[in-house]
Amino acid sequence: MSVAPIPVRPDAETVASPEAPVRAVQRRLSGRYPVDPFGLDPQLADLAFPFMAATVPIRVEGAEHVPTTGPATIVANRGLGVAEPPALVLAVRRATGRRLRLVGFPPLPFVGATFRRFGSIGASATDVGAALRSDHLVGVPLSPTWLRADAGRAPASLVSALTHAPIIPAAIRPGGPLGLPVGAWQVRFGPIVALDEPYDPDDPLAAARFADAMRTAVRTLLAR
Repeated sequence: MSVAPIPVRPDAETVASPEAPVRAVQRRLSGRYPVDPFGLDPQLADLAFPFMAATVPIRVEGAEHVPTTGPATIVANRGLGVAEPPALVLAVRRATGRRLRLVGFPPLPFVGATFRRFGSIGASATDVGAALRSDHLVGVPLSPTWLRADAGRAPASLVSALTHAPIIPAAIRPGGPLGLPVGAWQVRFGPIVALDEPYDPDDPLAAARFADAMRTAVRTLLAR
């Protein structure tokens, strides 16, 4: 008889100390391991962390800009889209000890469920809004620029959900000579993206202004 996984609190995004290997194996075999409402399996994600850290070495700047509590969105550039997402996840974990809910995964039955186990959420305003209301850190990759070192654009369908929480820009760059993806990746966080005038977070015009402000903030970090 299978036992349903134990749900964890929606705000349990802080990385806990690893448990003893024998205990971890026992809980997985019995099915008594936590899975949060978004599908995250913290134990499985923690097991993958050492491999990810060894595969994508990083250097972090501006860690003080990432909040250690409460909700926030981190918007970042994306090139080939292979190393940038794990580099951002690792940088947030190193800066705050928190998990990052990265937006976007392949819309395939098995693959999508697997990505959710490691902390990804759907690229929809519903999923993003729910994660922010649950006090999570949400990572939003801007549109891919492939081989160009540019900021890209924020997903138009998500911007209105992002305006309800602080928005932190991040620039991710390869660490090798001539921008080659060798050596440590550099992840630089910047101050909160803000508008010059008061705004209504539900106003579509405010969302459009925020989209431009996000792109400008990330582009500025990339140029430094």
